[in-house]
Amino acid sequence: MGWKVKAIRGATTASDNTVEAIREAVTELLDELESHNSLDPDDIVSATFSATRDLDAIFPAAIARERPHWQNVPLLDVQQMHVEGSLPRCIRCLIHINLPDPYVKIHHSYLRQAKHLRPDLSMAAVRE
Repeated sequence: MGWKVKAIRGATTASDNTVEAIREAVTELLDELESHNSLDPDDIVSATFSATRDLDAIFPAAIARERPHWQNVPLLDVQQMHVEGSLPRCIRCLIHINLPDPYVKIHHSYLRQAKHLRPDLSMAAVRE
């Protein structure tokens, strides 16, 4: 079998709209996704981050780019569509990765208040 592109999802919330709070939340989320999926940044095709409109102190991708071996990963930041009553200060990510085993279990991480967004995926192994 050959390599296959898979997607890993994750989300978290920042405690405040500050560089420090956003850095802490993004770092925690990426640490979780990397450790539970044995991510090798060389295998990442791209990563997209979205943030709610109340987070504008720093780009989440700028934080990701500081990680070891993430300097050459194509990264994109977008603003999450605003829906009245939606979760505030939320950061989401979607990472596309090349995997040699198409049947590998993917672990999606939903942390902090974001765990309520997708309790069915939160730290659950999903066979894609």
